[in-house]
Amino acid sequence: MTASTAMPPPPPLVLDLDGSVQGIDGVAGMGQALRVPLGAWQEAIRFGCGWRRWAAFCAHAEALLDALVPAAHGTVLLGSGDFHHLSHWLLQRVPGSAPFDVVVLDNHPDNMRFPWGIHCGSWVHHAARLPRVRRIDVLGIGSGDVGWRHAWENHLLPLARGKVRYWSVGVDLRWTRALGPGAACRSFATPAQLLDAFCMELHAGDAPVYLSIDKDVFSPAVAHTNWDQGCFDLPAALRVIAALRGRIVGSDITGEVSIHPYRTRWKRWLSALDAQPAISATQLQTWQEEQAQVNRSLLAALAQSRKSY
Repeated sequence: MTASTAMPPPPPLVLDLDGSVQGIDGVAGMGQALRVPLGAWQEAIRFGCGWRRWAAFCAHAEALLDALVPAAHGTVLLGSGDFHHLSHWLLQRVPGSAPFDVVVLDNHPDNMRFPWGIHCGSWVHHAARLPRVRRIDVLGIGSGDVGWRHAWENHLLPLARGKVRYWSVGVDLRWTRALGPGAACRSFATPAQLLDAFCMELHAGDAPVYLSIDKDVFSPAVAHTNWDQGCFDLPAALRVIAALRGRIVGSDITGEVSIHPYRTRWKRWLSALDAQPAISATQLQTWQEEQAQVNRSLLAALAQSRKSY
């Protein structure tokens, strides 16, 4: 098929829980984004929930996708980073039966302990137990979540087994050598050094990859989120996407900014512990416009790098 007759890439899919994803229609010739209305579930699953509620949400979302969305769609946009645990469900929807790797760009490990089910900071631990997932590499971690003060909060077994690996920037990870999983935890002085090492590994393999991008991995100079942020710039993420060209079997983007007053007491409490800042209406609009620009760049790059079937 010649370039002039090539089919356009499939449109992105928005799982619309909080109304935060805007301004992405028509990117790279993909047409209008597909949207699945899920706002009624925002309070129930935002930040986290128990397993029974999670199963009910996944069943409902699955039925909606079957009814509203064509079989072929592009990158999935999840809205706020408070919904990053939706990646766990999306990994189970990757077509085929072959094993694959997962690459996560995130300022946090998302491999933390959460005793009441699944939440946006624990999903990597659960994803590492899925039968088709070979390994999960989390790139760009600059959060104190992987510092020694929070060592006890990290699930160490998937690190010790090599199922999960941390690639951090500017964080002291010497504690991991003392407790065992040091081989799976690497720290670099700069994002460029991290990417040089990671891309060298990528060039040595050809396994299919699912890519998940949380935009809190970026410096606030790129786009603001309402989580503490890392130090990647946009070219860093684009470099990872380019290095995965032809290998991406699925992808998602999260990290939008939205405001939600929790009705659930324990969610209000945990949100306060994470020190998520108050955002004015003017800030919200400005930050969402920043986010839309970044999304358009990421979607265009992902459309070029997606694996063909």
